[in-house]
Amino acid sequence: MPAFSLPSPVFVARVAATLLLAWLAARLCLWLHTPLPWMLGPLIATSLASIAGAPTQSWAKLRNIGQWTIGAALGLYFTPPVTELVASLWWAIALAIAWALLLGWGFGAWLYRVQAPSMLGQPGMDEARMRATTYFAGSIGAASEMTLLAEREHARTDLVAASHSLRLVIVTVTIPFALQYAGLAGLHGTAGLALPAVRNVQWPGFAALVLLTGLGALAMVRLGRANPWFLGALLVSMLLTMADLELSAVPQGLMNAAQLVIGVSLGVRFKREFLHTAPRWLAMVALGTVGLMAVCAAFAWALHAATGLPWVTLLLGTSPGGITEMAITAKVLQLGVPVVTAFQVCRLIAVLLLVAPLYRWLRQRSGRS
Repeated sequence: MPAFSLPSPVFVARVAATLLLAWLAARLCLWLHTPLPWMLGPLIATSLASIAGAPTQSWAKLRNIGQWTIGAALGLYFTPPVTELVASLWWAIALAIAWALLLGWGFGAWLYRVQAPSMLGQPGMDEARMRATTYFAGSIGAASEMTLLAEREHARTDLVAASHSLRLVIVTVTIPFALQYAGLAGLHGTAGLALPAVRNVQWPGFAALVLLTGLGALAMVRLGRANPWFLGALLVSMLLTMADLELSAVPQGLMNAAQLVIGVSLGVRFKREFLHTAPRWLAMVALGTVGLMAVCAAFAWALHAATGLPWVTLLLGTSPGGITEMAITAKVLQLGVPVVTAFQVCRLIAVLLLVAPLYRWLRQRSGRS
């Protein structure tokens, strides 16, 4: 069993300096009244500092605690009436899953079309590797899991990771600003979906909530599941709320800190070397991401017409962003947290289960042709 080792003083100093920068950026965004100040301020400031060459540093343990906190808070929205409403939307969630798989395949095919002519001549890049790289780069799923699946299929994992990181940041920054400045924040929430079951912090109950959701997160870690700290805490908190066990709300200060460390963990991905990783590839990913958001907005409008749910809620539920970031957006802007969370969680699970088998089926089909 490996011995426990403390982080080095240099590492701790870099983490502390990065957190200070993130906190100052959040305070500035609060003063400017920007959307999601505690996440977008740290994300943007850390990204710019990282690209400029500053020694920014994130700590995975802090991000895990942040995801744990967000998961526990989101589960408090799933009261029995809300759960019944979400369950009645199973067919819309199934459509959204099929849409995500189709969208990911289409985005990957488009990346292959625009990138193959310039990249197939590079050393070590043949057609099979190029197809695998563009397929997993286009898939709408968690970045780390998609990168791992891409590695198993001998794809260029650096390009896959860069694609997901860039797309996630573009979606996370663009959508909240667009919704707030269009006047859509908090005005179109479905009745009964905008507030959690319990809104007061009760310290004995909060201690129990921390213990139970922590056990759920650790169980997910032991099982090797994706996003274990978020999904484990979310599942336990949901089950408690469905059973009408109202232990406590999550303190707002803790929620702000969780958003801050999640913003930092996204921002530090953009080191100076990131911009030198196939600039044309990054430009095409950025352009394609704008297209993805546009067609997802149209799909959300179609679901809105079919379900009667607010368009902005369905936009967050079907957008090509990350589950944690879109759920935070829904919570802060009061846009139907349970619906957004249910759509994003079900999509994540389905994509993780189906993306790799679908790739192998497409590869075999192409080989037969």
